[in-house]
Amino acid sequence: MTNPWPDIPYLSWRETCEALHLYTQIVGKYRLAHTPWVNHSWHATLYINARGFTTGLVPDGAGGTEIAFDLIDHQLVGTSAGGRVARMPLAQPSVAAFHAGFVAMLAELGASTAFDGSPNEIPDPVPFAQDRQPRPYDADAANSFFRALVQVDGVFRHFRTSFLGKVSPVHLFWGSFDLAVTRFSGQTAPRHPGGIPALPDAVTCEAYSHQVSSAGFWPGGGGVDFPAFYAYAYPAPEGFAAARVAPADAYFDTRLGEFILPYDAVRRAADPAAHLMAFLRSTYEAAADLGEWPRNVLECETGVPRRPRKV
Repeated sequence: MTNPWPDIPYLSWRETCEALHLYTQIVGKYRLAHTPWVNHSWHATLYINARGFTTGLVPDGAGGTEIAFDLIDHQLVGTSAGGRVARMPLAQPSVAAFHAGFVAMLAELGASTAFDGSPNEIPDPVPFAQDRQPRPYDADAANSFFRALVQVDGVFRHFRTSFLGKVSPVHLFWGSFDLAVTRFSGQTAPRHPGGIPALPDAVTCEAYSHQVSSAGFWPGGGGVDFPAFYAYAYPAPEGFAAARVAPADAYFDTRLGEFILPYDAVRRAADPAAHLMAFLRSTYEAAADLGEWPRNVLECETGVPRRPRKV
């Protein structure tokens, strides 16, 4: 039986991953430019769908525009609420070529072509229209990454159901290229120091305005050269780094200031979903207990289809 959690060794597809990251930044910048601000930049993210990533409906053009990355047929697909459809291949010779093709697609859809033209959260960013470095596109690797995200997205969504407090959607941040879900204690946090490359400090400070416990998934490149899950708290309560978390494969990375669980440890587990859920729950519990969150009013039983929670 084929493992539904595919092998996605980062170093073997790093160049394609970096290209895909930049392509999502271009599309994400379009959504950011035309969607009203929502707390913690939630208005700018992408979401996993049945074929890849989507912006959802962007309030632009004739009633709205949706842009989707189809990682099965490997196309960028634009759809307008007015009935127009446009497509272009994801395999492009460069970021500049992708950017030019996307701008032409927006015009074909009757959407605005105005959005910021430079990457975020990348050291020494090159404007999209000037990035002519050759970019390979490994379709099989991109599809494997998508299939991994489908599995991760399902576990993150299940984890999300057991929290009554403020909790983010499960969404893909194109700046750091990670799928994430975040819980909030309801308490304000100290002002974040900022300093993230090519990201305005005002955006970072607004994102971390309140106490959080956050978990997510990187394909690699986010400080590690392998696909991995992470979990952190902001502000990190005293003793957080020394907390005992599950499963045994998890560890605290002092350089990153986060707990790390290698993706391969999950995919090779007898029950990958349970392995990952243990990490999500235990790292949250460490943050909540050490941070003195009011867990008795923030938590509830895990969601079950068609069953209202008990009150």
